[in-house]
Amino acid sequence: MFQRESDFENALIQILTTKGWEDQILKYPTEDDLLKNWAKILFDNNRGIDRLGDCPLTDGEMQQIIEQITELRTPLKLNGFINGKTVSIKRDNPEDKVHFGKEISLKIYDRLEIAAGQSRYQIVEQPVFRGKSRLLNDRRGDLLLLINGMPVIHIELKRSGVPVSQACNQIEKYAHEGVFTGLFSLVQVFVAMNPDESLYFANPGPDGRFNPDYYFHWADFNNEPINDWKLIASSLLSIPMAHQLIGFYTVADDADGILNAYAACFAGSEGPGQLGLFYSSGRKDRDAFFGGTCPDHEGF
Repeated sequence: MFQRESDFENALIQILTTKGWEDQILKYPTEDDLLKNWAKILFDNNRGIDRLGDCPLTDGEMQQIIEQITELRTPLKLNGFINGKTVSIKRDNPEDKVHFGKEISLKIYDRLEIAAGQSRYQIVEQPVFRGKSRLLNDRRGDLLLLINGMPVIHIELKRSGVPVSQACNQIEKYAHEGVFTGLFSLVQVFVAMNPDESLYFANPGPDGRFNPDYYFHWADFNNEPINDWKLIASSLLSIPMAHQLIGFYTVADDADGILNAYAACFAGSEGPGQLGLFYSSGRKDRDAFFGGTCPDHEGF
């Protein structure tokens, strides 16, 4: 039992740091702080002579990336951005004598580099969302999970005894206030949790609507709901599962124009996992793949 939400938050962070997430927590950052963090990771991961070399990204170059994100706008297109592996910028750092004024390609994420290679997994505690107008106060979220500096999972928590629906409502309120724009528009999956129940769902984006019919419980292979917060932390939110969720099971569906959040493949010692569940944010066609093998299971 958690009488205080902050105690629940701390306990969840503690478990996540044992499940593949870095133990250096980013506390109370603004969007600008997270952009600087992302810029550093991009620099570290792109030191090749044909990329950034020894010349870090400038604010102007990061702004080029944000402008691309803003133009893409929808979770469907932004999913394609994240899973496109690279992003292109025009170098404006005069220290880069070789590439100044030229276009270069930067590696941002590889869905096959699961807990390996250059992948970074960071926890953000209490991110600050600046108000989008004078009428709106700044907001502070609970937790953000970053992969390679990109915020891809937003978690909203409630203490024991508070319905998980209130966490869902909080996420929806933030969305309507314009919180999930700019860098934060990269969020692919929302997770609403109290200690006894958890729901996850895809980000519907600025033009979509939040539909409780497509808020789903995590479940085991037998379709039995998993609600205990410790089990959620050690399965859905763990590495490699969270990396796989973004790379393989949030799928941009061009046919209906939405982002689908699929559930997990359970990988065992005998090879590729079996598809335990098939849930979508926009339709319930789970039976289409139930019991089959994992699609795109390379890298498991």
